[in-house]
Amino acid sequence: MTKTSCFSHVLPHSKQVARKPANHGPTLLIHGGAGRIVKKKIPCEEIPDEQKEEYLQAMKEALKVGCDILKRGGRAVDAVVAAVRVMEDCPLYNAGKGAVFTRSGKNELESSIMIGTPSHPAGAVTLLRTIKNPVVLAKTLMLDPENSHVFLGGEGAEKYAREKGVEVVDPSYFWTEARWKEHLEGLANEGGNDKGEKRDSCYGDKSESDDANNSLPSYDDVVNKGKTENNTKREPVGSNGDWFYMNSMGTVGAVAVDADGVIAAATSTGGKNNKSDGRIGDSPVIGCGTWADNETCGVSGTGEGEFLIRYTLARGIASRMEYLNESVEQAASAMIDLLSKVGTEAGVVALDKYGNFTIQYNTSGMFRGYIRASDEIPHAYIFPDDVDD
Repeated sequence: MTKTSCFSHVLPHSKQVARKPANHGPTLLIHGGAGRIVKKKIPCEEIPDEQKEEYLQAMKEALKVGCDILKRGGRAVDAVVAAVRVMEDCPLYNAGKGAVFTRSGKNELESSIMIGTPSHPAGAVTLLRTIKNPVVLAKTLMLDPENSHVFLGGEGAEKYAREKGVEVVDPSYFWTEARWKEHLEGLANEGGNDKGEKRDSCYGDKSESDDANNSLPSYDDVVNKGKTENNTKREPVGSNGDWFYMNSMGTVGAVAVDADGVIAAATSTGGKNNKSDGRIGDSPVIGCGTWADNETCGVSGTGEGEFLIRYTLARGIASRMEYLNESVEQAASAMIDLLSKVGTEAGVVALDKYGNFTIQYNTSGMFRGYIRASDEIPHAYIFPDDVDD
């Protein structure tokens, strides 16, 4: 696997890197996950091509909301939270409302946030089942003067959220038909669990409920189908059609620098589809999925979480800038190349205090975008060959 795509600073490539410390002013980057994203039809994954525009518009909305804060002289931390909240509230992305399910049919969300000032304030939360916007809870934890912790999870994190007035929702809020279908299909491809018994969901069998698509299979159907078909793989990508298919790692994130040169980064996710209950990925782990340091860079990552943790992706980029005197583009490229060599998929958005930025990924596509307060024009892309309208 080799690194396939990137862009840095601005398009085209000949203008990618500003080697001199020219200050581009407040800048915001976002991403909505990297993964296998193609413009072809796969029979069991028929997503209309027009849905591409829905993804782009959702990213542009997030960029505009965050930029509005920056252009008014607001803080980078508020801009990244605002942008991530938009994506958490959008069912298209695997974070917040659009979170995937665990193997047992639950949602477990996680998020982290960091500010690049010398004390490196940070907050991280995981294993959340009732928090509408995990990034808000992470920020609350980070800025709470009565709190000395960086990382909270599970029931303790949710109890803290209720005490601090962070919005709590019923677990059913996170149920969406699309994610439930992915969940069931994932079980079918696995052939169910080892014993083939039906799994219980905290929502019951939604495939038979009034608000679900009655054509979706039950757990028993899914398990039996998986066994009888012997886990038959899907038709390869490349069949005829003009459909848009997305199988992303499903993480959202934002990085920003404000007028004071302060950098902030935030990341939020629902994790892997059909992950084990209690699994924690890179997104809430400071230094892996999220990092911010005013003297080097801010980073939000996406990809195969276990590898991003092992290779401390986000901090690794900052370390290369600090110790090897590399630019943000060089450092990010080197880390993505490293992950490519070990055969895993990843993507990052990263910027320095001057507003120089890079977006690097080794997958067939990545939901990504940027905006500068100087012109307030949102730029959003999915495929490597995407250009501005």
